[in-house]
Amino acid sequence: MKVTKLFADFFESEKASGIILIICTIVSLVLANSIVRENYEQIWHYQLGHHSVEHWINDGLMTIFFLLIGLELEREVYIGELSRIKNALLPIIAAIGGMLIPAGIYMVFNFGTPTQPGAGIPMATDIAFALGTLSLLGNRVPTSLKVFLTALAVIDDLGAILVIAFFYTDNLSLFNLGIASGIMGVLFIFNRMKVHNWIPYIIGGIGMWYFMLNSGIHATISGVLLAFVIPFGDGSEKTISSKVQHFLHKPVAFFVLPVFALANTAIFIESGWVEGLIHENSIGIFLGLVTGKPLGILIFCFLAVALGWCSLPPGVKWKHVLAVGFMAGIGFTMSIFITLLAFKSYPEAVTVSKIAIMISSLVAGIIGYAFLNSTLKGNEVHEEEL
Repeated sequence: MKVTKLFADFFESEKASGIILIICTIVSLVLANSIVRENYEQIWHYQLGHHSVEHWINDGLMTIFFLLIGLELEREVYIGELSRIKNALLPIIAAIGGMLIPAGIYMVFNFGTPTQPGAGIPMATDIAFALGTLSLLGNRVPTSLKVFLTALAVIDDLGAILVIAFFYTDNLSLFNLGIASGIMGVLFIFNRMKVHNWIPYIIGGIGMWYFMLNSGIHATISGVLLAFVIPFGDGSEKTISSKVQHFLHKPVAFFVLPVFALANTAIFIESGWVEGLIHENSIGIFLGLVTGKPLGILIFCFLAVALGWCSLPPGVKWKHVLAVGFMAGIGFTMSIFITLLAFKSYPEAVTVSKIAIMISSLVAGIIGYAFLNSTLKGNEVHEEEL
């Protein structure tokens, strides 16, 4: 199977990003539990313009990450794996199963409790960590499986974005939302008029982010919306969409996500953290990510194939789908992100949730890697690139 250079570049950048995220997480946890703890925490809580550095990272810097995700999704929809209905259907159905089943498992334990809003936490997949884990298996992994996991993770992130927009929105300001929508409308007109200068889109995107921030809807949504009004054209490297996408790959992989990881894993592990892991919130997160993700993906894919709606990609077997399902249980970045939104009014749940997410993601990643490694023994694949 041939893959485009852009997909290969994306996969390689996510592979490196996954490794860096692991290092940043370890460093942050060590510093947060060392003698420099107070100074380290002050860095992220330092106030800049009425907001902390951590807040600017989560609401501002992460918008760039969502812009890249939106551009990747746009490319997949127009000319990638999602451009053909039959190819797109399997990862779409897999993503739906991988969101609904974990959320359902979480709700079994948390329905009617103060932690009920955390149902979105185990629905998420961390693209960088998932692809980084898959990449550790090298050329033995069929490219069709890499593309399947990438499409699944991108669609999963879109689902997480929709969950944030519909379920984690505070007091809604229709005035600010209207202005943000108006700016998007103007940018869409620029798109249809084939305005290929990137400056109006960047200026408009910043304005859209500002008014979205003040509308009550999480500001990072503006990143995805901006992606879909940036002209895509024929998808060639000369188009503004492709240029922005190329430009953002390395800053997101090597700066945005690592900084997010450093800021949000600066967790002081108190003596009673073990007891917190047997709380229904932690159990829901663990079971949702470690068992709900693979089961949801496998069951929904099996039903889709059995009903004749789609078929497995070439070279992909059911055991591969199950292994990838475990890798999709690496929630990390997106799960932590949703945690911060879900428990704004219940800060006591944030720290233990982050610990549960890290443990769950680690377990899911190890199981997925070990299982897929055992199924691919002796299988060496050499893919041809365009």
